[in-house]
Amino acid sequence: MPPLFASAAVALLLTLNTGAHAQTAAADFPNKPVTLVTPFAAGSGPDAVLRLVSEKLSRLWGQRVVVDNKPGGGGFIAIDQAKRAAPDGYTLLQLDSEHIAALPHLYKSRNFVTLQHFDPVASLFRTPFFVAVGTDSKWKNMSDLIADAKAHPGQVSYGSWGVGSPGHLGGQQLDALAGTRMQHVPYREVSQLFANVGAGDVPWSFASIPSSQGIYKAGKLRYLAIAAPKRIPQMPDVPTMAEAGGPPSLEVNSFVSLLAPKGVPAAVKAKINADVAKVIADPEIRARFDTFAFEPLAWSPEEIQRNAEAKSKVYGELVRLGNISLE
Repeated sequence: MPPLFASAAVALLLTLNTGAHAQTAAADFPNKPVTLVTPFAAGSGPDAVLRLVSEKLSRLWGQRVVVDNKPGGGGFIAIDQAKRAAPDGYTLLQLDSEHIAALPHLYKSRNFVTLQHFDPVASLFRTPFFVAVGTDSKWKNMSDLIADAKAHPGQVSYGSWGVGSPGHLGGQQLDALAGTRMQHVPYREVSQLFANVGAGDVPWSFASIPSSQGIYKAGKLRYLAIAAPKRIPQMPDVPTMAEAGGPPSLEVNSFVSLLAPKGVPAAVKAKINADVAKVIADPEIRARFDTFAFEPLAWSPEEIQRNAEAKSKVYGELVRLGNISLE
């Protein structure tokens, strides 16, 4: 056989063997325990969802699926651990859209772009955010809040659960769309944030249902609007941003996904994606999602990538306009 044809034959054989190996790996996956690393603290909403998902996956796969909480460091403790793992699908990383899309803009000197190190594998849920005020607040709707902020530039403040959080960047986006200039007050403890909003110590903040329901049910919070184009069944009386007199285009939400170190075989990623989607459709998980107002997602890896890139564009501009940095 001439050398050229021999080389081509060897290349073809290697390609076929690689493809066959990938298919076999997917068919056998998983044949050992799987670890789900998360930057979220035990007991948080994302952690509660992940533990439910891990239990269902464990039954489906016949293998242990372990949740490994690594909070702190802006998410980098969990990210660094997962990044060191083999790209075989046995270590997955739970991240929200801010870890994926905002971190590169907030930590520029690290030169870290999340999706250069990880591939999206499966989506879990999306959570909407409300504008929360104390029950005694003089503001009855978003028109009141915006009018007050315009009348007192730099004097109206809002709280969030940290610099670069959806609550912070959502406030920046509201400023940009409404033509206001409000002061951001970051908190370390979410519970303290909403206790202070309820007491009127900080006038308002964005809030999710799981993070604010304790104070809300105690009668100390009101929701002026949901930063979304539609009302949600869990809070049917809370108007949309547009209905409450706010910027109609303002949407504040966060989506949570599973990622893997780059290099996981496509067939393995496809199996994980399909199995997670199957688990997310389970009635028990749907019922838990409903209590949190989490919207189940069944995105393909490509859809996760597109949505992350869209958020990255928005966040990059907001970080630039607000001169925000975590370095």
